[in-house]
Amino acid sequence: MRWQGQLLGADEGALPGLERSGLVRSVQTPEFEGITFHEVLCKSALNKMPVESELPFGWTINPMRGCSHACRYCFARPTHEYLELDSGRDFDTQLVVKTNIAAVLRRELARRSWRQETVALGTNTDPYQRAEGRYRLMPGIIRALTESRTPFSILTKGTLLRRDLPLLTLAAQHVDVRIGVSLAIHDHALQKEIEPGTPSPKARLELIRSVTDAGFAVNVMVAPVIPYLTDSTSHLDGLLAAIADSGAVRVTAFPMHLRGSTRGWFMSWLGAEHPALVRKYRQLYDRGAYVTPEYRTWLAARLEPLLRKHGLAERSSSASMPAPDIVVAKPDPALTLF
Repeated sequence: MRWQGQLLGADEGALPGLERSGLVRSVQTPEFEGITFHEVLCKSALNKMPVESELPFGWTINPMRGCSHACRYCFARPTHEYLELDSGRDFDTQLVVKTNIAAVLRRELARRSWRQETVALGTNTDPYQRAEGRYRLMPGIIRALTESRTPFSILTKGTLLRRDLPLLTLAAQHVDVRIGVSLAIHDHALQKEIEPGTPSPKARLELIRSVTDAGFAVNVMVAPVIPYLTDSTSHLDGLLAAIADSGAVRVTAFPMHLRGSTRGWFMSWLGAEHPALVRKYRQLYDRGAYVTPEYRTWLAARLEPLLRKHGLAERSSSASMPAPDIVVAKPDPALTLF
């Protein structure tokens, strides 16, 4: 891999929590201004999900830690604290890249104990964030899963997935491959405020169309629904109409939760940009990380007729990421360490 930028030595670039993580080098480059990549050699690729999680997959893979999408609400932010990094700015700019993950995964899948259980990518940080264009970790991961006859799902906001569509189409001839796209905000200006590093809503709608045209049944995660900002009938109606026009077969939606240090990061932004909403949020999240039951019920009632209107609740049930049309339970994130 060739970088036209600054290479930092392992000692010079190391951060406290990376000292024993297999750090090879740290990289800064003008192409990714303000971001440092910490390249590591991971010891494992597969992460076992707790049995009690009740999710439709038993294992996850996270090629990177931290995410340049920089979504204000990201529930994975607290995982950076295990590296002695902060869950705010560091999560967005200090990215850990597991450069050997495909080779490690191949070894793990070759074990006689492996039972071809479903593996999910994109449960923690996005496997198709911008840096994937340079590191190209996903093709090796997709090939390893396919050759081992392991079914897998991908959830992403990243249009880089389009690059791997031929490979994913080939994989789908041998294993169950499910693709989901995350698109929660239809307003471009608001999207740049809350998800500053993500592709635009238009670009993601075009991705949904490309994935659909490739033969996949796309499930769209309209999640999180952000109280008082993206939960109006007009916003949801416009978003769902655009999603349906792009060919998606189903929508999964649930309200934003603010777990751990993510809450402080989001609330500091809210106070700066939408101070009139701070008091409402304190009332809505007065019990902790999750909205009140009353709000969840209210949101479900608002979504149900809109989903029916746009055919997103009645189309094929073979959606890309198995889930009910409206999720009002507390979603369990896949927390992953090295």
